This record gives sequence, C-alpha cells and structure tokens, in this order.
Amino acid sequence: MTRPMGARGSAAVPVRRPMHAAPDVRQHHARAVGAPPKQRSQRQRRRRRIRSKYLPYLLVAPAVVLEIGIHVVPMLVGVWMSLLELTQFHIQDWSTAPFVGIDNYAATVNFHSETGKALLKSFGITVLYTSLSVFLSWLFGLSAAVFMQRPFKGRALLRTLFLTPYALPVYAAVITWGFLFQRDTGLINHVLVDQLGLVDGERPFWLIGENSFWALLIVSVWRTWPFALLCITAGLQNVSTEMYEAAAIDGAGFWRRLSSVTLPSLRPVNQVLLLVLFLWTFNDFNTPYVLFGGSAPPEADLISIHIYNSSFSTWDFGMGSAMSVVLLLFLLLVTAVYLMITNRRRIHA
Repeated sequence: MTRPMGARGSAAVPVRRPMHAAPDVRQHHARAVGAPPKQRSQRQRRRRRIRSKYLPYLLVAPAVVLEIGIHVVPMLVGVWMSLLELTQFHIQDWSTAPFVGIDNYAATVNFHSETGKALLKSFGITVLYTSLSVFLSWLFGLSAAVFMQRPFKGRALLRTLFLTPYALPVYAAVITWGFLFQRDTGLINHVLVDQLGLVDGERPFWLIGENSFWALLIVSVWRTWPFALLCITAGLQNVSTEMYEAAAIDGAGFWRRLSSVTLPSLRPVNQVLLLVLFLWTFNDFNTPYVLFGGSAPPEADLISIHIYNSSFSTWDFGMGSAMSVVLLLFLLLVTAVYLMITNRRRIHA
C-alpha cells in the first residue's frame, strides 16, 4: 500500500505492515521476498539430519558386505569343517560326514602323537623363520631409509630400484628366484662356485636339505624389506630437522642421534610395521609354495604349507581345518598381547 499523493505531488511512500499481520499475509510476503516456506525448511532439515546419520553406514556397507563374503563366511565354514570327520570319503556330500566335535582339535594339540609332533616342529620352524625375516626386513628398511633421508644425486632412482621387489608380482619374483637357486644352471652357484670360488667340491643344493630354509629366508627378506623401507621413509618425513641439528650441536654422533632421535620418533610407525610384517610372514603361503613346488622339504616346512599338505595330500579336511582354526586363535592372541603391551608403553610415555 502507498500513501496518496499530497497537494504538492510528493511521491508515494510505502507503508510497512505490522508484525501481527495475518499468517496468510506473512506467507505471501515471505514468498514475495524469496524466503523458503516453513514446511520446506523443516523438510530440508529432516533430510540433512537423516543424511548425516545414515551416510557413514551407507559408505561402509559395500566394504562390510565384501568382508563378510570373502572372510567371515569362509571362516565360519572352516570352523564347521573342523568339527566333522571330513575326509575323501565324504567330500562329495558333507551331510554324510560324521560329527566328531573337538576330536580334531584334541589330535592337533596332542604333541605326543605323530600329528601333534609334526605340527609342533612346523610351528617352531615358522617362528624362527618369521623372527629372522621380520628383523632383517626391518633392519634393511631402516638402514636404507636413514641412508636416503638426506637428498643426494640419484636418490629418486635408487628408491625406485629398492621398491622394485615389492612391486613385482609374487609368482614371477619367486619363480625367478627358483631358477637362480638351481643347482647346476643357477646363477647363485655359478657366482659362488665358478666366479668367486667360495664353495669347494660339489655345487650345493638350495631347494632341498638344510639350505632350503636359508633360500626361503633370502626370498622372504628380498620381498618384504622394501615395504619396511616405504613405511619408515614415510615416518621419517615427520621428524623435524631441528631435532637433528640440536643433537649435533650437543655433540651427538650418528649412533647417538639414531638411538635418541630417529628410533623414538619412529616408534608409532614401527609398532604397526612390525605387527603387519609378523602377520604377513607367519601366514605366508605363496612364497614357499611357488619356490618348492607345493611340497616343501622338512627344513622349510612352514605351518601354512603343513596345513595345506595335511588337508590336500591326505584328504583330511577336518584335521586341516582344525589346524587352521588353532593358527587363527594363536595369531589373534599374539596380536592382542602385542597391542596391549605397545598401548601401555605409549600411555606411560
């Protein structure tokens, strides 16, 4: 509404409506100035609230479905198989396999029987193999990461070469090592015997006998230490150079700076790295299977290969499943204890 023009012809002056106007008038005025209606704003707020509440679950849902289908369901099937006498006579029809309960587990942990003794020996070999492989991989990775911490000419090329074993497909890499370890035509014996003369007499066997353990260890370290290098290099990026400069001013040498600055700063990275390397190496199946052709010698009989042979060589899938479940429980126990110890140390620190 406008005020009528006066005698002097003044322009019309708009008149403000009172705040206590009728509701329909206020809504009409809100539409006129472009403000959203009350119902529309409530609907939008309700949608935003639902989206913020359920969006994380929708994003995680595909990963959860894949995890259940790939890991949880086969694990439950393996637990059920461990409770059956599932041999070659019942493999075609599981419903005919007798239910034996925990008899397979009792035979697995009975270290006075042949089955238990063989499993215990394989477990000891696996513990030794895992300990040496994890320690050497971490040591080589730490050494290379510290060496390449400062920039120098050709550092990028050297990093690329060091990460090559980790980027290669496992089967191609291990098959290549298998050719290198051949007794008569392998490059390793050619260098050690023919070129350097470090071995007198006959050429040593690398894929059978006592040397098979060391051949397997060499391949494992060669494959896993680049991963340690990658993780430790990423962790060193967060270490301030001012700490090294302050330590150098105080007269600290290389080993003192390594023990007082580098290793304490890498403690969170090392905690995760050592756990991952332990789980990978302890469960490693591809490396010994490809290197030895599916039948590892007794000196390199890792527990993964031992469980495989117990299942597919003797066709006793119930016993093999029981061994797998026991191995899973052992790894879960070790992981829980390790996390408790490391978290307690971190809280005290």
